[in-house]
Amino acid sequence: MEQELNNKPSLDSMLAQHRVFRHLPAHVRSMLSRTAALQDIPADTRIADADDLPNHLFWVVAGEVALLDDHGELLLLLGPDELFGMGIGGLAGVGAACARGEAVLIRIDATTVRELVQESPGLAFFLGSAGQPPTTVGAERDPALNLMTTQVRSLVKHEPITMAPERSIREAAELMSQRGVSSVLLVRDGQLAGLVTDRDLRNRVLATGLDSARPVDDIATHALMTIDQHSPAFDALLLMARHNIHHVPVVDGQRLTGMITATDLSQQNSTSAVHLAGEIRKQNSVEGLQTAAAKVARLQQSLGGAHASAYSTGHIITAITDAVTIRLIQLAQAQLGPAPVDFVWVAAGSQARNEQTARSDQDNGLVLADDYDEAAHGEYFKALARFVCDGLNTCGYVYCPGEMMAMTDTWRLPRKRWIERFTDWTSHPDPTALMLTCVFFDMRAVHGNASLLDDVRHQVHQQTRGNTIFLAHMAGNALLREPPLGLFKGIATIRSGEHKGTVDLKHHGVVPIIDMARIYALASGDAEVNTHDRLRAAAANGLLNENNARDLQDALEFIGFLRLQHQTRQLAAGQPPDNHLHPSELSNFEQTQLKDAFQVVQTMQKGLAHRYQAGRF
Repeated sequence: MEQELNNKPSLDSMLAQHRVFRHLPAHVRSMLSRTAALQDIPADTRIADADDLPNHLFWVVAGEVALLDDHGELLLLLGPDELFGMGIGGLAGVGAACARGEAVLIRIDATTVRELVQESPGLAFFLGSAGQPPTTVGAERDPALNLMTTQVRSLVKHEPITMAPERSIREAAELMSQRGVSSVLLVRDGQLAGLVTDRDLRNRVLATGLDSARPVDDIATHALMTIDQHSPAFDALLLMARHNIHHVPVVDGQRLTGMITATDLSQQNSTSAVHLAGEIRKQNSVEGLQTAAAKVARLQQSLGGAHASAYSTGHIITAITDAVTIRLIQLAQAQLGPAPVDFVWVAAGSQARNEQTARSDQDNGLVLADDYDEAAHGEYFKALARFVCDGLNTCGYVYCPGEMMAMTDTWRLPRKRWIERFTDWTSHPDPTALMLTCVFFDMRAVHGNASLLDDVRHQVHQQTRGNTIFLAHMAGNALLREPPLGLFKGIATIRSGEHKGTVDLKHHGVVPIIDMARIYALASGDAEVNTHDRLRAAAANGLLNENNARDLQDALEFIGFLRLQHQTRQLAAGQPPDNHLHPSELSNFEQTQLKDAFQVVQTMQKGLAHRYQAGRF
């Protein structure tokens, strides 16, 4: 039953206390209170379908609302004061919204929402694209941005097309033609046994003149990567981008449920991460890689223009860096021959954390197997590292100013030497050791035998978990970078020099949170590398309460988002991107939010200092 809200003071009070609407000016809240209407929704009633959701903003006043996918499965359960509709949250896979039990809603039409944002532009921080006029998606917008909360299963278009491995290649081609698909899955005794794509038919049959009567298993890919149907589609995008694959079988446990392709994720070949990574892996020269890598800036512009989160942008940009790195290693080995002993190329710093932007230098190293012999193998790995680091620099990933790169002898070591180095750092935590720990504790395998890095990481965790003296030194080092707040908690800008009047969002905004998250990971021996993931793990391990962890995550995301938007504006203007933001670029609302984010960081730094004071928990 729908009723008009005549008790305006009551609704005014509700609006004034709501986490979003409280930011409206008083006269705008008054206008909204006159036009808003409550709706009493009976239990299990369908509130809106996929066509209606983009046209209204819904406020859950009481009860619960279930967001369902196209198959009627629960995606998300919303409670009082939550908002949905008009694209909020990027839930592209939502098929309907239904009341879970009795509920009370306020429904606001799209025109009114846009008028509210015009009156109070700061609302766009909460509402995102909801407050923007409807537009046609153009070439600069990457559909992958809607995939963070869309489940893979919502993109599966039909039941899996399968056949037995013993059937002929010709039969596989006929089946693919009949069903209008670009791949077929091979199943033996109910288990996934292989994958054949139209590319396999071209490259492994037609191009070689292979007899099409042979078993299709002869041309199949057998070492398959799969993805769970409940995973975010964003994970599928990263899987394809990192491994240069365009077809991924979808499973539910051990059961095969379908196939997802690169086309399902994105139709834009020019700036899509999947297609850009594929283009990179096709290059046969450093010059070709340089041309392909130049599109990273355009990709970041696309992501920034679509208001992608800092979290998703970092993962996508880093996936491209990984692709460039892997291809350079392959090109190096094409010249030098296969490696004489096992190795793993490791990324450090922001690349390891999946937090890169278009402006990044390189931090990397080589972990070699313990049978490495300097006299016999040294020149090979020196040449490989030099080729890759030089190539990265050519592609825009400039040399590390501190020479923390695999081409430096110091960071090209056997596994046991890496362990000795970390042992020395944790035993004698002088300023240099602490600085190096900050860079190289954040390590991730990019190419090669990843177990070598796993061994190093395991030994490091054994040395840092519960090491109160080392953690106290790390905490002291982390507290050297404070958020830029003045005496009266206002934003303090740089007072002189080239960047006078600006705020360094990286070193005084993002980095302090990264440093705190790293200490929590060191303290618990947690293997996560990404900062958001480390904060979640810290809450799970009891080192942070959940509210504090979420506050830090929100602060990290907001500061990182402002940083990316600043860089996007610079790229659009043909300027080199940097991290120095002038507060005048922000609305009054955004400045208030930034100040609040800095205060969260400052408060949590005080808590860190207290926790590790004098090396005691």
